[in-house]
Amino acid sequence: MEIDAKVIEDIVNEVIKSSNASKAAPSGNLGIFDTMDAAVDAADVAYKQYLHCSFDDRRKYVQAIRDTALDEAHLKEMSENTVTETGMGEVSYKIAKNTLAATQTPGVEDLYTSALNGDDGLTTIEYSPFGVVGSITPTTNPTETIINNSIGMLAAGDTVVFSPHPKAKNVTIKLVKWINEALEKAGAPKNLVCTVSEPSIENTQAMLENDKIRLLVATGGPAIVNKVLSSGKKAIGAGAGNPPVVVDETANIEQAAKDIIDGCSFDNNLPCTSEKEVIAVDSIADYLMFNMKKSGGYELKDPDQINKLVELTTVKGKSPNKDFVGKSAKYILEKLGINVGDEIKVIFMETEFEHPFVQVEMLMPILPVVRVEDCERAMELAVIAEHGNRHTAMMHSKNIDRLLKFHKMIQTTIFVKNGPSYAGIGFGGEGHATFTIAGPTGEGLTSAKSFSRIRRCVLCGVGKELL
Repeated sequence: MEIDAKVIEDIVNEVIKSSNASKAAPSGNLGIFDTMDAAVDAADVAYKQYLHCSFDDRRKYVQAIRDTALDEAHLKEMSENTVTETGMGEVSYKIAKNTLAATQTPGVEDLYTSALNGDDGLTTIEYSPFGVVGSITPTTNPTETIINNSIGMLAAGDTVVFSPHPKAKNVTIKLVKWINEALEKAGAPKNLVCTVSEPSIENTQAMLENDKIRLLVATGGPAIVNKVLSSGKKAIGAGAGNPPVVVDETANIEQAAKDIIDGCSFDNNLPCTSEKEVIAVDSIADYLMFNMKKSGGYELKDPDQINKLVELTTVKGKSPNKDFVGKSAKYILEKLGINVGDEIKVIFMETEFEHPFVQVEMLMPILPVVRVEDCERAMELAVIAEHGNRHTAMMHSKNIDRLLKFHKMIQTTIFVKNGPSYAGIGFGGEGHATFTIAGPTGEGLTSAKSFSRIRRCVLCGVGKELL
């Protein structure tokens, strides 16, 4: 029986079509997928397309992310929705942090190619993408981290799949949709930025185990960072901190007090960079606390009230009570039966060094002050209180030798001298912004370079001609 050539052609075309369909990205809704594996598959297909885009294309797509994040309606909505959904922080600070992420995160300008030229040829050393990046984001800074990482990772040439905290699901999904809408309008391949419709521990585990994920980036507490570091994949870990502040007798005490209160109260102390305990030299401790009260601090002196506050805001003094993380000082004081005005931004009290408020990263505007005999002892205790996290520390002093000594002793990723903690992330201080501060793995304040591989490209035998 003779088969018509047209029939054969139709069969072949159908097979090819079917084969191509099986290789195509799973269908999703503006980067949102039902399963983690589907999200990763989509990002993998997008990455293979993205490889052929130019640096100018990347620059255009990064700008599209900046523009959609800075859209006035988007900025207001995601900041308000974050506070409503997570129950943490303040809208005005969320707007400030989202704006910071959108404007101060480096793009393709962070990447550069260097060259070696000699008799044996020309070698270029360049930053190249990893591929599909799996990014785990926290409930404390959900939208800020997604804006920040999306810009840095796409600038590096990667695609990204986010595994957000379940308590920030709705605001995350909406933001990812906005980003994908903006990217599509800019002409980008689909699904450069993806996530799942139902964030969960199981979906995070699926991300860790997926072979198409070439780099993992975790922003969160010790448990998730340790899990990522034991995954067997290349990993960047941005872990917890417990930032100490040292104040010596040479400091501008009035300014130090204001900076400490401003830094500690920034978004109700949610950033891991924020001041968590003060260690002050005895001779200026009383004057420092006096000025902290003038700057928006409320001092608790009654030991019974302080003990009540410990019971209220911690779990047996070992960890913060999640019901109070990111809550305002006014809210916390009301639970103690103390009514104050909106001008009160921080609750502080004098404690011993061993007190839970000193040793536990509280993530709420509660600030213990420890009095010591001299600056040498203050620096020693600050190193202990930081718990080796190598995250952030502050010092207020006019003594250059002491500033240099503490800088060497503390070895934190961020060290702010004579300023509020948030200066260290580019808010009122020089340097780029990030919400993924990789202390455990050493990348520091991450940017596009952090999400890139270093490659060497060697062209032989052309050196003499080029000289």
